[in-house]
Amino acid sequence: MAGLMLGVAFVPLMAFSAAAQDAIGEAPALAENVAAGELPPVAERVGSEPAVITPLEAIGSYGGELRTGLRGSSDHNGILRVVGPQGLVRWDPHYTEVVPNVADSFDVDAEGKVFTFHLREGMKWSDGTPFTADDVMFNVEDLILNDEFAPTPARYTTGGEPMKAEKLDDYTVRFTFTQPYGDFLAELAAPLGQNPVLYSKNYCSQFMPKYNDNIDDLIVAENAADWQNLFLQKCGDLEIPARWGNPERPTLDPWIVTEPYSGGATRVVMERNPYFWQIDTEGNQLPYIDKLVMPIGADTESLILAAIGGRIDYGLRHIDTPDNRPVLAENREAGDYHFFEAAPPGGSNMVIDFNLTSKNPELKKIFNEKDFRVAMSLGMDRQAIIDTVMLGDGEPWQHGPFEDHPYYHEQTSTQFLEYDPEKANALLDGLGLDQRGPDGMRLLPNGEPFTFKIDVIPTFDPTWVDALQLIQQQWAEIGVDMEINAMERTFFYQRTSESNEHDAAVWNGRQSWVSGQLPHQIVPVSHDSRYGIPWVNWYESNGEGGEEPPASVKKRLELFDKARGLADPDERRATMLEMASIAADEFEVIGLSKALPTYGIVKNGLRNVPESMPSSWSFPTPSPTLLQTWYWAD
Repeated sequence: MAGLMLGVAFVPLMAFSAAAQDAIGEAPALAENVAAGELPPVAERVGSEPAVITPLEAIGSYGGELRTGLRGSSDHNGILRVVGPQGLVRWDPHYTEVVPNVADSFDVDAEGKVFTFHLREGMKWSDGTPFTADDVMFNVEDLILNDEFAPTPARYTTGGEPMKAEKLDDYTVRFTFTQPYGDFLAELAAPLGQNPVLYSKNYCSQFMPKYNDNIDDLIVAENAADWQNLFLQKCGDLEIPARWGNPERPTLDPWIVTEPYSGGATRVVMERNPYFWQIDTEGNQLPYIDKLVMPIGADTESLILAAIGGRIDYGLRHIDTPDNRPVLAENREAGDYHFFEAAPPGGSNMVIDFNLTSKNPELKKIFNEKDFRVAMSLGMDRQAIIDTVMLGDGEPWQHGPFEDHPYYHEQTSTQFLEYDPEKANALLDGLGLDQRGPDGMRLLPNGEPFTFKIDVIPTFDPTWVDALQLIQQQWAEIGVDMEINAMERTFFYQRTSESNEHDAAVWNGRQSWVSGQLPHQIVPVSHDSRYGIPWVNWYESNGEGGEEPPASVKKRLELFDKARGLADPDERRATMLEMASIAADEFEVIGLSKALPTYGIVKNGLRNVPESMPSSWSFPTPSPTLLQTWYWAD
């Protein structure tokens, strides 16, 4: 894909002659507003170059609401997955190609260093103000590249140098990197790649001292700690609840917040954006559905009850575990829904990261012994866990892409999967953990009990805690005392991704290492690389912060930077597999089982919903299937 894109101009395939057509159709309520003089005509609202979308099955009809559930106060990414990241580019519905989105088209030079984006003329924010190159320059210069606001994300750098941005005219911007960057378009298509078009300059600039001489008064009035905190309160960020907490913030989304995700809210409501810039092939402005309604449930059980009670129209996130499938299948008729397939590209449904940078010196020393990690893997009876917790639906697996994927790496995925407590015991004895207390649990060389905690979010995937309970028993049989440390998601992130207070942590590893994905289980480049968060900080700060990693990690970081820049797909694959080989030799992360296809539910009357869709955070499911084209049949 990257090789084909370099040195060419890209025009959206679905645009054909319709790209120049006027929008002629709109929701009845908006037509009434136009007639009353409260809105301009639809053709003016969408601009002269709207994105033209071909619906999956048929041209839809307007009306109705789509109900989907959120779980608790930190399920903000559940909103993002439905509304979608409206970035300059996006993934096509099949997760095979990056296509224009907010940008009408783009050009990439032959070296892969210069990316020129042509914006949609006449496009507007949800409040009706124009969206132009000035908005992009504001997002890049005043926020992405502004260290006073936040460190520049790695996706906007090459060789430790940030990109440069230029405004060529009102609807053309150019990003230039110091080195080739074959992955850049895929990075922009990822859910966290929306930075260049996230904020409206007209609205969000008022919360910055550069644009507001009275910022100190505003900080006091809003009870904020500083202007950065004020900005996040009012305009949010890519991956925090505040993104959906201010109905006044203009967006480029198909629906805009009317009941925010804040405080003690019991639901989030989003209503049609009258200035949304996509139309179907007959000139009808999208979205078809009037309103999104997202009740906030306390736990997964409340989402299941809502589904089988017919109160959920679409569901996937949180409910797609093996233990939920029987009850959801049994109640399909009562709930008036059917299943669709959600197929991951690879990886594991659960991985355990031992903190190799632990603040506990005794644990750090042991965790950094490869023989310890191998022993812990050999001490897991994966098949017993699969049969018990996952109802037999699974296959022992470490992590990494599946066998039919071009990035498949056998050692990464299949080593140390056998259940061999005898060998595990011998390895642990060899590490000086051969002494045991009265309870049979191993002691540290200094005579103190050897014990550690594994942090986990029980509401994210209930099977994780069930699996850990069996692992806890299995490890106890080899004399290892592990405690399950269940906690709420926000606190989990604070402990494991920010303060580095954890001993070990659980997360999923559904990955395929393709462009746009952060391969966080084989190289520490993400807040999900919980085996070495200080190494992530070192990398992201160009060595100015965090903790300097060992040579093996440094080599992988070099290879990761190289792979990001490569335009040739074969060369990129070879570089990624070289990195995977080093990671496999180190064996830092322990997996449980293959991330097999799961399922979601969709109401029977909802149309233009695929029967199968890719399941991945980097996709991010289901938004690239374009929910703005979903509609209710008569």
